[in-house]
Amino acid sequence: MSRSKEAPDDRSTTGSCTTGSATAPCTATGSSTTGSSTTGSSTTGSSATGSDFLQLDIGRAPEGGRTEWLAGRLRAAIADGTLPVGSRLPATRVLAAELNVSRGLVTEAYQRLAETGQVAGRGRGGTVVVAAPPPPPPAGAARPAASRGGPVDALRAVPCRIDLSPGVPDLTAFPRTAWLQAERRVLAGLTAADFGYGDPQGAPALREAVAGWLARNRGIRADPGEVVVVAGVAQALGLLAAVLRGAGVQRVAVEDPGSLGARQQLEHGGLETVGVPVDGAGLDVAALRASGAGAVLLTPAHQFPTGVVLDGERRRRLLAWAAAGGLVLEDDYDAEHRYDRAPVPALRALAPESVCYAGSVSKLLAPALRLGWLLVPPRMRDEVVDAKRYADLGNPVLAQLVLARLMDSGELERHLRFVRRRHRRRRDAMLAAVARHLPGARVHGAAAGLHLMVTFDGAAFPDTALATAALALGVKAHPLSWHRLRPGPPGLVLGYAAGAAAEIEEGVALLGRALRTCTRGRMR
Repeated sequence: MSRSKEAPDDRSTTGSCTTGSATAPCTATGSSTTGSSTTGSSTTGSSATGSDFLQLDIGRAPEGGRTEWLAGRLRAAIADGTLPVGSRLPATRVLAAELNVSRGLVTEAYQRLAETGQVAGRGRGGTVVVAAPPPPPPAGAARPAASRGGPVDALRAVPCRIDLSPGVPDLTAFPRTAWLQAERRVLAGLTAADFGYGDPQGAPALREAVAGWLARNRGIRADPGEVVVVAGVAQALGLLAAVLRGAGVQRVAVEDPGSLGARQQLEHGGLETVGVPVDGAGLDVAALRASGAGAVLLTPAHQFPTGVVLDGERRRRLLAWAAAGGLVLEDDYDAEHRYDRAPVPALRALAPESVCYAGSVSKLLAPALRLGWLLVPPRMRDEVVDAKRYADLGNPVLAQLVLARLMDSGELERHLRFVRRRHRRRRDAMLAAVARHLPGARVHGAAAGLHLMVTFDGAAFPDTALATAALALGVKAHPLSWHRLRPGPPGLVLGYAAGAAAEIEEGVALLGRALRTCTRGRMR
């Protein structure tokens, strides 16, 4: 293991420690000479063995295990919040002097934290905490929600410097002024009775506005009475799972690859899911027929994560399958975001008797609003409304009325045009960054949406290892294998909407560094 040389003078300096290809922080601040010069209040030749920092007492460390003891104390302080993200660690020279140990021991402890992605060097800013995994729950305590929700929720809970996770729009673009103005106007017109319990199916004003929005933007002709207001597509899938299970449906087909989160919603609702392959033309309808599933969940306008569009021939075959008794669950999660292709009509517009259609404003405004809509065939409407009633008595009415006003006034269309231009620029920035920093990567689904899928065809490393290496460098990304049921080439699903172009460039450059680490690791 090579180490950087000590700084020759008494100025605060920051070096690096190198192990193979990984570079870890190694800081040095202040002057120190053995037995004479002081660093803070401690001298190198002193008999002091403790530090005010974390009340560290090297005398408590086991013989032969001082480095791991120090690294363990630092990890524990990061995990329990004593050292939150952004905290600066003491310079290695300073801490070594206070503990009366060699600087190399402290450097090695910092190196171990750097290798797990918890700290990083910041030049003259020293060594900084950059990631703090949630602490383990106490014995006997219920698991936290992130743990119960699987890897996506667990990753969401981990702090990082650059988040390239898919599925998040540009939250800085949320139209705060327009929302506040609409809310004031709505409040000014409400009566006292309007603050009582609302209709579980949704506020009539929003159902009417949604019907108009879908007619203008998705080619769907729907009566407001057909619209059920829900807390996002996730709740729509939960309600459908309950209704389908009550009707005797046990198995639902899902796209493979396809959204892990959507699959989890159906499985949590008690349904078995079976994967159906997706290729360049979309869902393989012949495989769907062979699966024996009574319903299928798919994203036909912009398949997640591949980005392909269900082509005309597959659409005809799918609707023929539905006409013979199957049920289509259409997740129209980000169809508004398109850049280089014409709009794709919704399946619901072609076969309202066979298609349950779900959409939301999570990718257009913000997922925190928890506002979406669900259209179902007439034979299912009463059961879906009952399921919604017993789930939560309906969405909060005020937010529904504000959204209705934004839709009716044209403000939501103006916002869509604005974020489309911004998202296109960020898409272009990610495409350029991938070309520069991820040699050999193949890009999929760039014509629309808020994410790219990249694959490394022929690569031998697991994509989970690549995502882990990226997280250690402070970058979040989804390994493609999270969204697969069958094996396939390694890849990543990268969101570009939420970050500025410079952040995207830096994040993809760090992914390139992680890729080189994985590639070299497989060659050894």
